[in-house]
Formats: sequence, structure tokens, C-alpha cells
Amino acid sequence: MDRRPGSPRGLTSRSLVAVAVFAAGVVPGWTLGDLIERWTGNALLDWLMTCAWAAAAVAALAPHTSYRRRDAWLGLVPLAGWYLIALMAWRVALLPYRDWEPRADEMWRARWLTGEMVGYWRTDLAPAPRQRRKVRAPG
Repeated sequence: MDRRPGSPRGLTSRSLVAVAVFAAGVVPGWTLGDLIERWTGNALLDWLMTCAWAAAAVAALAPHTSYRRRDAWLGLVPLAGWYLIALMAWRVALLPYRDWEPRADEMWRARWLTGEMVGYWRTDLAPAPRQRRKVRAPG
């Protein structure tokens, strides 16, 4: 498998990165929730801690994945937060390339790639500079 520098990750490596990001977004909250339940005996606090950690993970990943930080409120919903983390982990695993279209407010810094990279976007690159045309004075 020859991977040129500057090419997107393959399916296997992208999957491994996505699993690691998902685990970092879910497991600590789950573990802390279990510890809190063990200390207090209150299962509701377990769920609150797990959902709060998921919301924090969504808030941290959101700007990199064409979501807004306010979408972290969805992370508070049980299981919906884990779904969002899984989706965002899949997207983060491909960065700096994107296989999704940027939001309208991100388009000013987005660039559609061509050639061998057709189908991908980059938003970490500066937009191509405009060509200035010289205007001749009549006469």
C-alpha cells in the first residue's frame, strides 16, 4: 500500500482513528459515571455524568466537523450524543481532508480539490488569491 504524503487516510487507518476518537469521547464519561454511581448509589447521577461528558466531547469536536458548538445540547440526550460523537469521530479521522460539503459560513475558506483529490475539500488552506487585471486607460 503506497500512501503518498498529502493523500487521505485509507479505510482501515481512518476506522482505527475514528474508534480511538470515539473511545476518548465516550469511555471517560462512562467510567466516571460508574464511579459516581458506586460512590453515591444514584443511577441518575451516572446518566447525568455520562451525558455531560458526551456533550463536552461534541462541543470539542463540533468546530472541526462542520457542526456548531451549540449542537452539544444534543450530546446531553442519551444515545444521541454517542451517535453524534461517532459521526464526528468518522469525520475527524479524515482531516485535514473532508468528504462532506462545508456549511455555508465555512465556504469562504473552503477549497474544492481537483485532479487525483477530486471529491475532497480542504478548509485549512488559504483561498486562492484573486488575479488582478490591469485596466488600460482609453486612448
